Amino acid sequence: MQHTPSQHRWSTRFAFLAAGIAMSAWAALVPFAKARLQLEEAQLGLLLLCLGVGSLAAMPLTGMLASRFGCRPVILCSGAVGCLVLPLLALAPTPLLQGLALLVFGALDVAMNIQAMIVEKEQGGALMSGFHGLFSVGGFAGAGGMALLLGVGMSPLLACGVVAALAAAALVLAAPHLLRTAPAAERDAPFFVMPHGAVILIGLLCFLIFLAEGAVLDWSAVFLTGVTGLAADLGGLGYAVFAVAMTAGRLTGDRVVRRWGGMRVLLIGGLATAAGFFTVVLAPLPAMALLGFLLVGIGASNIVPVLFTAAGKQKDMPVGLAVSAITTIGYAGILAGPALIGFISHAVGLHLAFAGLGVAALLVAGSSRLLATR
Repeated sequence: MQHTPSQHRWSTRFAFLAAGIAMSAWAALVPFAKARLQLEEAQLGLLLLCLGVGSLAAMPLTGMLASRFGCRPVILCSGAVGCLVLPLLALAPTPLLQGLALLVFGALDVAMNIQAMIVEKEQGGALMSGFHGLFSVGGFAGAGGMALLLGVGMSPLLACGVVAALAAAALVLAAPHLLRTAPAAERDAPFFVMPHGAVILIGLLCFLIFLAEGAVLDWSAVFLTGVTGLAADLGGLGYAVFAVAMTAGRLTGDRVVRRWGGMRVLLIGGLATAAGFFTVVLAPLPAMALLGFLLVGIGASNIVPVLFTAAGKQKDMPVGLAVSAITTIGYAGILAGPALIGFISHAVGLHLAFAGLGVAALLVAGSSRLLATR
């Protein structure tokens, strides 16, 4: 059956929406898991690490399977597994079983990024920011929906079932027009290739941006309450401002990329991200720090989508293997970010740790010319 370009675009959007809904639901369950399993902070930290380890372990395999058999079966199978495992996250009676469930839960986004790059490349226009924007919308729906359901007294298990059903519905809408076969060049690719060429550069740039995103998630509240004196119950405003700015930036990003070009967006986005972090560091008042986090969200919003588009255009590696490698390198930034910022903060202070993220964003901006020549 022949599919239209519009059908491919909408299926890809629904796949990103489903993944965002499912992945974000876990955030609301963390306090319940901590209380149910009677975990201390260090034990909880190890448990949370299982989610990232599961993602990293699955990324190379997911990329290879999508390259061989097409994105549709991989997206649907991984999405179905995620929806089935989500209620188990509210049930696991021991830390070991909870950790195993999180290991399985983590592999939802590699194949959909491969689908997104192939669709964007075939249709010859900027689409990646919009796809990632739907993931952010799904994140608001999943986390907000869980918080609402739990807030009205619904049990965690039933709330998980409702959110899983919502994610499954988005997956069903995505299913008919996902790519059923991989391009010939992808099917003939080897199962594994050591990352090289532009793929390493793109992966390292993703690492820096994911490092910054993870730092805002985990340390913005600490900075606002401990450094600028914001009330403890308002500490979450930093990440909220950042997340809203990033979502808005991605939903409008395709038009921006089409008008300015990916490398200019990479340059301006990196500079804006750096300006945001430096504003946070220099802020004498909480309001100015919040403005800084807003700038970080706007600046960083389209950097990763532009980098994934560049991965789809590079000739050094097959697209599927390139996405797996770049996602693995980049995702390590999210895992390493909280601990790395913690070590730097302990040694020299949180101000200098955030300033270092501003310098990293300048490196991303400076890479635009280098990446344009690859």
